[in-house]
Amino acid sequence: MDFQLSDDQRALRSGMRDLLGAAFDRDRLRAAVERGGGVDRGLWRELGAAGFFALRLPEESGGVGLGLPEAVLLFEEAGRALLPGPLVATHLAAGLVKGAAEGEAVVTVVEGGGLPVADLGGADAVLVAGGVFTGEELAAFVAGARPVRSMDPLTPLHRAEGLVAAAEAYPGALRGEGALLTAAEQLGSAARTTEMAVQHARAREQFGSFIGSFQAVKHLCADMLARTEPARGAVYAAAVTGDPVEIAAAKLLADDAAVRNARDCLQIHGGTGFTWEADVHLHLKRAWLRAARWLTAAEAEEILAAGLGPVRPLYGGSAALG
Repeated sequence: MDFQLSDDQRALRSGMRDLLGAAFDRDRLRAAVERGGGVDRGLWRELGAAGFFALRLPEESGGVGLGLPEAVLLFEEAGRALLPGPLVATHLAAGLVKGAAEGEAVVTVVEGGGLPVADLGGADAVLVAGGVFTGEELAAFVAGARPVRSMDPLTPLHRAEGLVAAAEAYPGALRGEGALLTAAEQLGSAARTTEMAVQHARAREQFGSFIGSFQAVKHLCADMLARTEPARGAVYAAAVTGDPVEIAAAKLLADDAAVRNARDCLQIHGGTGFTWEADVHLHLKRAWLRAARWLTAAEAEEILAAGLGPVRPLYGGSAALG
């Protein structure tokens, strides 16, 4: 079986990278940071016109008719670009919430467990356990929520009070898809911080040599690649199988790669990496935030452990060795 990307899949990924490079370049990224994040409606509609949200809807329903493997490629590019907004929730809501597929509606989600709700202030709908809040229900829900400080300047957060805040939104298949698409974003971020680290190591001189020639820096860059590529394999494989255990493994590996790669990238950048003007800290903060979304490390580990089956004792007797 051939798991290499097809020519069509490569073209799809390349086209999304070109679109985001033109519509959400570094100037627009920094402008979004300065205004405190939120959704750019114009960009949202551009994504809708490109089929980002309707990618998996059947063609007869106005969609593109592709599957999870193709969706993963697009979300990987979104993660590379640090694209803000509730991309996963709006993608999952295509065909369910009017205007979501076309990028005319912004949809966020209540994930449960007391987690804050992202991008609630600009949302047209909210996915909750058992349904969708729109109109008066949405207005009442927003009125009962309070803004909280977000570690990611591109992701405004609200704390929702009441029973709905403790509910789980879309358990089962859709929750797994949300976790996988979030893992794909983490994969894109991990790959991008690896590239940033290598580029800096090749250009930065210290003690008369490029820092990329120092063994310690080489090891950091190699470790970053060694985390990224297994995560890539896990994410791509889970997109093909849709197996909950493989999705859990993909989320676990991609979260680890995104967070640790951003930390190593920051270390390679040295003093400049800690500055507000550098973009490294944005990848780290977003990676931390995504790691707590849809499927946490503890939840993924429980799924993986359950997938191993019952544990058998290593020895039939209780006699001590020796």
